[in-house]
Amino acid sequence: MVSLVEAKDAKISFEAALAKLETIVESMESGEVPLAELLAKFEEGNRLLKVCEARLKDAELKIEQLKKSKDGVTFTKFEAVRES
Repeated sequence: MVSLVEAKDAKISFEAALAKLETIVESMESGEVPLAELLAKFEEGNRLLKVCEARLKDAELKIEQLKKSKDGVTFTKFEAVRES
């Protein structure tokens, strides 16, 4: 069963996830975040990092598919396999 957080993350774009991750890192580096909030931000950042990595892997696989096509413009249905 997919959690609500994972379902929400499945819809977020790479750019949006990266922007959120950068904001989290900046706030954590400020040194003004209480420990409990710091842990929550770390968990959210870790989750967003996984989203970014998955999006990059999907893009890499798509590029490899395009490189392997004969004329470079043949598109086929793309199914990414993600490791949990």
